[in-house]
Amino acid sequence: MDGILFQATIYLVAAVIAVPIASRLGLGSVLGYLAAGIIIGPILGLVGHETHELQHVAEFGVVMMLFIIGLELDPKALWNMRHRLLGLGGLQIVLTTLAIMSFALLLGQVWTVSLAIGLIFALSSTAIVLQTLSEKGLMRTGGGRSAFSVLLTQDIAVIPMLAIMPLLALPKTSDMILGETLDKLTGRGEAPDVAPAHEMAVSYFESLPAWGMTLVTIAVIAGIIVFGVYLTRPIFRFIHAAKLREMYTALALLIVVGISYVMSVVGLSPALGAFLAGVVLANSEFRHELESDIEPFKGLLLGLFFITVGAGINFGILFTVPGLIFGLAISVILIKGLLLYVLGRAFGLHRRDLWLFTLSLAQAGEFGFVLISFSGQSNVLPSELSELLLLVVTMTMLITPLLFLLYSYMSRRMVHPGDTPEPDHVDEEGQVIIVGIGRFGQIVNRLVRSSGFSTVVLDHNLQAIQRMRRFGVKGFFGDPTRPEMLNAAGLKDARILVVAVNDPEASVKLVTHARRERPDLHIVARAHDRTHVFRLYQAGANDIVREMFDASLRAGRYVLENMGLSEYEAATAERIFYQHDRDSVRELAALWRPDVPTIENSAYIARAKDLEKELETMLLLHLEENNDPKTEKG
Repeated sequence: MDGILFQATIYLVAAVIAVPIASRLGLGSVLGYLAAGIIIGPILGLVGHETHELQHVAEFGVVMMLFIIGLELDPKALWNMRHRLLGLGGLQIVLTTLAIMSFALLLGQVWTVSLAIGLIFALSSTAIVLQTLSEKGLMRTGGGRSAFSVLLTQDIAVIPMLAIMPLLALPKTSDMILGETLDKLTGRGEAPDVAPAHEMAVSYFESLPAWGMTLVTIAVIAGIIVFGVYLTRPIFRFIHAAKLREMYTALALLIVVGISYVMSVVGLSPALGAFLAGVVLANSEFRHELESDIEPFKGLLLGLFFITVGAGINFGILFTVPGLIFGLAISVILIKGLLLYVLGRAFGLHRRDLWLFTLSLAQAGEFGFVLISFSGQSNVLPSELSELLLLVVTMTMLITPLLFLLYSYMSRRMVHPGDTPEPDHVDEEGQVIIVGIGRFGQIVNRLVRSSGFSTVVLDHNLQAIQRMRRFGVKGFFGDPTRPEMLNAAGLKDARILVVAVNDPEASVKLVTHARRERPDLHIVARAHDRTHVFRLYQAGANDIVREMFDASLRAGRYVLENMGLSEYEAATAERIFYQHDRDSVRELAALWRPDVPTIENSAYIARAKDLEKELETMLLLHLEENNDPKTEKG
């Protein structure tokens, strides 16, 4: 017990010291975790062989990260990504495998070993790339989405790669056969004790024929979908009745761990299963709760994973042949980077997005460790070569944060600085919460505060917050779509929430979360267009204001006045149009369907045409009445 506590203390102290320093220096948390591992491992020798066992546990952080990413995607968005998943992702894997394989052949390796090396280095680091993209707020950029598509394809491709590896096995030498015989006689190399039920389940699925495994795979995926769609809601309601906060966390962990276990038992990727579960639950009203519960575990496990990577570096081999190690690592990055740049251009990426896509995926990945280990066990790679490749994979991962720094430098030169500082600590609560302090939110905030009511302003735009502070208006920087940010601002006790952000998706997400948390809260929301109005209406907004509607009406009134109408006539026409439009929106909201494009919704189009004719009739009658001297009001 004391040994475990000592090791835990060492890992935590290293992380707490190294990561903030790296972040303050602009190097990012990933490089901080890697540096922490190098310091406590190869340099100080405070940790030893247990890092390899810990690494297997820490890899579960990747699974949790993909679950959270799945929660942020709906199935429709995933379907829209199919061309990038199959096209961009598939081409990246095939072309990179062939290029690295050719390079290995030039270095004198046989074709089976060369192909194995190509498959290993075709993969990139899901953990490092997605963590860094999320930290820097780059996930929603074109380059970030393309990188995610490729990473998801790679995670799927690990499954057939593991199936291919044993087919590439080298002939066994007499020394290897003698070693295996001695292992069996002495009991070395035997698998550790596992639960009988688990062992029986794995043996059963391994004994199934190919068609049986196909049916099992389809059944498992279908079961995950059915569970997410039909069973999570009653389970969450049952948990909610207990009124225990920790039960939500336990259930969130159960979903991720349970699905990952089922996927691993049938030979599928746990990360893929977790991602699929996240996508299925993306439209659930519990998605924000799940995300908040899993996020801390994801962060700690990913940090532990990066520390174990740094601690596991074999500096003995590195110091023996440093030129070879660094030369191979740089060669891998250059080969992958060149192919990624060409593919990015072919798929329409330009400038910053193209360089983000190229530089973020040029490294090898954590699944490379899995493939190298499996290849060694399957006699595909000689042990000396496996040690060398492990070090090359690690070095490319260590270089990755530097590639992101290079991207930041290039991005600043191409456009302007885009720093994403840490969010502010919200230390105020108000009756009115205003999310978004752009042109729209500023006017609302000025009017409300000038009338004597307190407000709490949140925005993810640091420049906007700093600008308002110069005028004496206090605001808080951070992502207001995060539940904890709204809760800290006093969502529980607020009377009114004003959603004034310029991002339609973010505003719908905010309204949905706020309405679920506070059914009695009055929500005023900014809308981009009519479709956005309908979505906000379904999400639970009380008052919805189209950002350009009132300004457009005033402009139209000025046009009427300059066409010869009196101020009264133009103002009355404006009022009629305003009231008719509000009534029309309410009526059309009942006909609008989120799953059907507006131009294909025949009932919506027919009613919209009728309403437009009604408006024309009302305005013409108004003008005729005002042309009659008896009704002229001056």
